[in-house]
Amino acid sequence: MNYKHVLSIAVTIVLVSSMVIAGPKNYGKKLTLKEKTKVSDILANPEQYNGKKILVEGAVVDVCANRGCWIKVASDKEFESIRFKVDDGVIVFPMDAKGKTALAEGVISVKKYTVEELIEQGKHHAEEQGEEFDPSTVTGPKTVVQIMGEGAVIK
Repeated sequence: MNYKHVLSIAVTIVLVSSMVIAGPKNYGKKLTLKEKTKVSDILANPEQYNGKKILVEGAVVDVCANRGCWIKVASDKEFESIRFKVDDGVIVFPMDAKGKTALAEGVISVKKYTVEELIEQGKHHAEEQGEEFDPSTVTGPKTVVQIMGEGAVIK
């Protein structure tokens, strides 16, 4: 066996080991639901799902940069996503979750916000993301649909 052959076997072992180690990672409670709900169905009829426990699957398109306390899960429809929010410190999602696929389980929350509440929320969100916030972008009350997260698997 020559040096190149031994080196290629060693590299293969390291790569396979890293793939096994980098498998799915669980966050929070163990998932209990088997049937997935489409994010697009939730967003199309939020009141129908309000207070119900659901399981969604989709790409993680954003992560809270400040505390890792939420992720945004992409919908099956283009330009749609839903926020999966957990209490601060209960689950901390790593920034490298972005771009991976999430199975996320929790309870749907539908809440109507006033303009004043949206401005306060926008300021807080911008502060978390280290971004500027323009209150004039809030033009009226809004209904916010999110998942109050219980558990997730990032793969």
